[in-house]
Amino acid sequence: MKALAIAAIVVALAASGVALAYALGASAVIAYLLTDSARFLGAAPQRIFSQLDLFAIMAMPLFILAGELMNRSGVTRSLINFSLLALGRFRGGLGHVNILTSVFFAGISGSATADIAAMSNTFVPQMEKRGYDRDYAGAVTAASCVIGPIIPPSIILILYGAVMGTDVAALFAAGVIPGLLLAMALFATNAVQAHRHKHPGGRPEDVPPLWPTLKSAAPALLLPVIILGGIVFGVVTPIEAGALASLAAAVIGFTQGELTLKSVFQAMERTALLTGSIFMIIAGASLMGYLIVLHQVPDAIAQLVSQVHLEGIWFILIIMVTFLLLGMGFDFMLGLLVVAPLLVPIAVSQGADPVALGLLICLNMAVGLITPPLGGAIMMVSTITGQGYWSLCRKTLPFVAAELVVLLVIVAFPEIALFLPRALGLL
Repeated sequence: MKALAIAAIVVALAASGVALAYALGASAVIAYLLTDSARFLGAAPQRIFSQLDLFAIMAMPLFILAGELMNRSGVTRSLINFSLLALGRFRGGLGHVNILTSVFFAGISGSATADIAAMSNTFVPQMEKRGYDRDYAGAVTAASCVIGPIIPPSIILILYGAVMGTDVAALFAAGVIPGLLLAMALFATNAVQAHRHKHPGGRPEDVPPLWPTLKSAAPALLLPVIILGGIVFGVVTPIEAGALASLAAAVIGFTQGELTLKSVFQAMERTALLTGSIFMIIAGASLMGYLIVLHQVPDAIAQLVSQVHLEGIWFILIIMVTFLLLGMGFDFMLGLLVVAPLLVPIAVSQGADPVALGLLICLNMAVGLITPPLGGAIMMVSTITGQGYWSLCRKTLPFVAAELVVLLVIVAFPEIALFLPRALGLL
C-alpha cells in the first residue's frame, strides 16, 4: 500500500508540471518518512555524490555542447543541403531529406531534443511551403528524432552504460544497425504516404549544386565517422570523443564564418543548464534507488518473477512495455536511474545479453517519445511550430507502427544489435 502511495505521489507531481528533479526529490523524502526510514537520509549526500562520480557521465555534457555548437555553426544547414542533393528528386523528397538529415545529425549530437530543436523550425515551414500538409511535416520531424538517441554518439546510451556498468563502446556499436533500420523503416513509410497522398516530388531547382554542397558538408559528414571510429577502435575514450566533437564543431563554425564568441558562450550556458538539470534528476533518483535497495525491492521482484515463471522472451517483453510507457510519460532519466536497476539484473541472470538489452531499453524509451497520448517529442514539435498536438498524433501513427515493427524484430533477433560489437571484438 505504501509503495502504491509513493508511486502515486511521483506520478502526480510529474503530471502536474513540476520539474522531474523536484518531483523525484520530494517523492523520495516523503517515501523515507512513510516507510520509517528517515534516519537513512543522513547518508543522502554520500549516496548522491557516489551516483554522480562516474567516469562515463563526463562524456554527456561534452556531447550536449557539441550539439549546441552544431545548431549555431551552420552544420545543420550543410547536412540539409547534402540530404537534398541525395534524395531531393524523389516524390516525397523533403520527407526523405528530413529523415536523412536526422541520421547525419544523430551521428553528431546524440540527442532527440537537439534534433527536434534544429529541424522543426527548418523543415516544417519549408515542407508546408512546397505543398506538404503541415501536420504531416511535423509528424515526420518528430518521428525521425527517434534516431538521435540510438545512432552513436548517444547521450542516453552513455548514461545507461554508466548506470548499469555496461561498456559504452559496445553500446555505441550496437546502436548503429538498429538506428539504420529505423531510418529505412521511416523511408519506407514516407514513400508509401507520399504516393498515397500525392506529396510533391523534388523540383530540379530545389536540388543544390554538387561540388559546393559536398565541400560544405564534408567536415560535418566526417565527424560521425571520426567519433564512432575513434571510440570503437580504442583511439579515444567517449569523453575524448565528446571533446573532439565540440572542438570540431567550433572549428567548422569559425572557419565558415557562422560562429561567434557570443554564440559559443550561449552554447556553453545552455550546456551548463541542461547538465545541471540532469544531475539534479540523478540526485533525486539516487535517493529513491537507495530506499528501494534498503527495503529489498529487487529481491521481491526477482522472487515474484520466479513464482509466475516469467522468463526468457516473456520477461523481455514485459521490460519493453514498461520502458515504452516510461518513454511516453516521463523523462528517460526516471527509467534509467530507478527502473532499469530493478529489472535489468533479473533479465541478465536469465541469460539476456546486457548490451542487447541496454540497446532495446533505450530504443523503447526513444520510440515512446512519439507514442501518443504522451509523446514528448510530439509535444516539443507542437510547441515549437504552434501545431495542434492531437492532429500531429494522428499523422505520426504510421511512423510509430513502423518503429514498433523494428523494435519487435530486434527483440526477436537480438543478434542484429550484437553483430557489429562482436565483429569489432567488443564482446
